Formats: sequence, structure tokens, C-alpha cells
Amino acid sequence: MNEEILINITPQETRVALIQQGAVQELQIERTRQRGIVGNIYLAKVARVLPGMQSAFIEIGLERTAFMHVADITQNNPQAQIEKLLFEGQTVLVQVLKDPLGTKGARLTTQLSIAGRNLVYLPPAGSDPATAKYIGVSQRIDKTEERDAIKSRLASLLADDEKGGIIVRTSAQDASDTELQHDMHYLRTTWENIYRGVHHQAAPALLYQDLSLAERVLRDVAGEETTVIRVDSAENFEKLSTFTKTYMPNLLGKLALHRGERALFDLFDVDTEINKALGRRVDLKSGGYLMIDQTESMTTIDVNTGSYVGARNLDATVFKTNLEAAQAIARQLRLRNLGGIIIIDFIDMLGKEHQEAVLHELKRNLECDHARTSVSDFSALGLVEMTRKRTRESLAHITCEPCPACAGKGEVKTAQTICYEILREIVREHRQFNPREFRIVAAPDVIDLFLEEENQFLAQLGDFINKPIKLQAEGNFRQEQYDIVLS
Repeated sequence: MNEEILINITPQETRVALIQQGAVQELQIERTRQRGIVGNIYLAKVARVLPGMQSAFIEIGLERTAFMHVADITQNNPQAQIEKLLFEGQTVLVQVLKDPLGTKGARLTTQLSIAGRNLVYLPPAGSDPATAKYIGVSQRIDKTEERDAIKSRLASLLADDEKGGIIVRTSAQDASDTELQHDMHYLRTTWENIYRGVHHQAAPALLYQDLSLAERVLRDVAGEETTVIRVDSAENFEKLSTFTKTYMPNLLGKLALHRGERALFDLFDVDTEINKALGRRVDLKSGGYLMIDQTESMTTIDVNTGSYVGARNLDATVFKTNLEAAQAIARQLRLRNLGGIIIIDFIDMLGKEHQEAVLHELKRNLECDHARTSVSDFSALGLVEMTRKRTRESLAHITCEPCPACAGKGEVKTAQTICYEILREIVREHRQFNPREFRIVAAPDVIDLFLEEENQFLAQLGDFINKPIKLQAEGNFRQEQYDIVLS
């Protein structure tokens, strides 16, 4: 499957779109002021140890303290207790596993790893001792003979006194011995610089920052199937060319500077796709549609037939809609960068064969996802539960904020409800104070309702408290916003 990568770079942000079969399949955004910290390595200080939760809060120099569970310190000892491993004020070397999300601080680990183009290096210091002289192979290389071959080839390139572990990435299969040696040299040098900082910096301190978004995409996403990588910034094109020449020369010929009159993202209407990806509803070609709702704890996806009625019978209509939905869901998860727990409510199907076919189609379309996914079978309620690894904020969380009118609820109280709240509030104020008059300052729709339908109740209240009640419309007020002024 041929693919293009579009890299749009401005001083304030970098946007990357992955194009496959002429359509946007994946979108990543990194803003200069809000750059992600996944992969960063810090010399940190333990702020608080929580034995009851077997976790600790760690100070890394950010606004919120980070979080680390005992499993992020040791994987080979399930009986380990965090209070015996950490103490308050202790200096530790940590790496960020997950960016701060919502109200949660960053997730940390002491098991460090530094990624290169073809290899991942697991330093011996601060990591599990089992990583010493260890060679692992990516799970995506699933054939035993291929795993053994690349493992043997790498072992022959390592020095006898090699320390630390090496994980072989999928791209290493096509890399030459020279490229693998270049990768190892880069990773060793990077680790030496980090380790040097441990002895010359005071905690908390940043010792290593992961690559920029554009560089990470070249390292992790671009590959044999990539036909061209278009960059629309001449300055950054030169930087990326130097980076590519050093670490992945096989991609150098695919790097191209976009000089066209049309904006780079306009070539594939990427901005339109971004706007669509921020909506709840996703229309399917058949007439069906998806409804996607994202919350802090999970994402739910509901599949509907919509206007599609099919040509034969209801069962065939449902099956065809669900198959199309499975393809669209896999794309939307990548496009929106949705992670965590995802619940999919496909339209109910009668036959077990149809369920299995839809599940197979979903899994097949998820195979090209760069994030790790896990999909369960249909539950007794006809739901599919899946997870997608989440390390960075979703597209919606990066580009949007909660609605100031509804505060993220998705609904606002009606003008009539606000009218009745105001009437009750005036009664409470009347019992506590003795003003000469009350003035209601509210949104125009609320004031209009007081002047028309609710005028009778307002007059009755004025007679009851024996005080004048005046009205003032405030155009800048939201519907739920009001003030009661006593004078």
C-alpha cells in the first residue's frame, strides 16, 4: 500500500498527515508551547510514597507531579513493595511513559529505553539487571527463523563487553550491518550524554528530550511503502535532510520540499478531514453512520443503519453496514488518536458467521495502526470491547476545549429552568436581606421569557415579597449565567 507523508511546519506547530489510497489515515499535531514529553528522561526527586496504592508521586519539574507504580520500577518481582524501593527526597532516573492527560500527571518508569531507527537500547543503569547483554526482537517479526537470523546477526555486531539490552525493531530486517552499527553508535553516545548529566545536574532536571514530531515520524512511520515525504518549510527541510542523511539515508531520496502555490494540506483536503474528525457523527458511504463519544475514561462508538435500507433483507443490510463501519472505525481511531478503553456497539446481527466476519474486518484494518491494539470477541450484550495504547492527547483534546456554555456536558439548562431558579433565589435572598428592590440580570432569552410566558409568576412573586423586581438583559451572558442585584 503506497503512502505519502505530509509535514506542515510553522513556528507555532507541526502537523503531520499520513495519506494512504488518497485519504488521510492518520494525523499528528505537536504545538511548540505544548510539546509532548513522552520518551523524555529526567533526573527526578521522589515527592511522596503511597504504600497503600503501591505508587509514588515524582517531581520532574512540571506543574503537576508525575506518577509511578511499583510495576514501573521492577517487572520481575511481583512481591516488591514500593516503600522498600523508594523514599521521599530520593533522586531517581526516570522516563516518561505517558503525557499528562486531563487532570492526571505524567506516567513514569525507571526502566529506560532509547529508540533509534532500527534498534531500541535499554541502558543497564536504572533498568532491570536482566537487560544486561540482552537481545530481544519485535513481536511483529513473528517467524521463528527470521527472529533467530536477525538476533544472530546483531549478536555478531555487538562488542564482547556490551552492556545493556537491545531490542530489534521491524525495520532492522532490511537494514545493512553498517546501518545497525550506526544505530548502536548513536544510541550508546546518547546514553553516555544522559549518564554524564546524572553527575552534573541537580534534580529535577531534564537530561534527554525525545525527537521532534517530524523527526519521530521519519524514524517510526516512514518506510518502504512510503513513496514521498513532503515538507513545506525550507529551513526545516534542510534540518530533516541532515537528520535523515545521518540516521536513515535510505529515506533521503523520498524527502521533497513542497513549493506549490497551494498549501500542502490543501492537496488532500486535510483541514476538512480534521474538522470532520472533531464531530460526533461520521457518515458512511452506504448511508449508515457512526456516533463517537469520547469521555475521560473511555470512548463509545455506536453504529447505525441511517438511511441505508439495502437491496435484499434486513440481515444483509445490517451485515453490510457493520462491515463498512469496521473499516471506518479503524481509520477514525488513528485519525482522532483515540486511546484507552473503546466500546463498539455494532448493529445486532443474527448469525455468528456475520459477527466473526465483522470482527475479522475490524482486526484486519487495525493491523496498519502504529499504536498497539487489543480486540475482544462480541460480548453477551453484542458489544465489542477493545483497547488502543494511549501515550499522547487525542486530536480533540489538542485542538478543542470544553464548551463555555455547557462546561463539557453537551447540554445547557433551558431558559425556563433558569427562570425558575432565579425565582427561587429571589425568595432565598428576600428571607435573608431587606433590599428596596431586586434587579435580575440575565441572558436575553431568559429576560424575554420573564416578559412573556413567565410574566404571571414574576408578578405573583413581586406581590408576595412586596418589593419591585426589575429586569436587565445582558447580551454577553450565557443562558445559564445570571446575577440578582440587591439595592
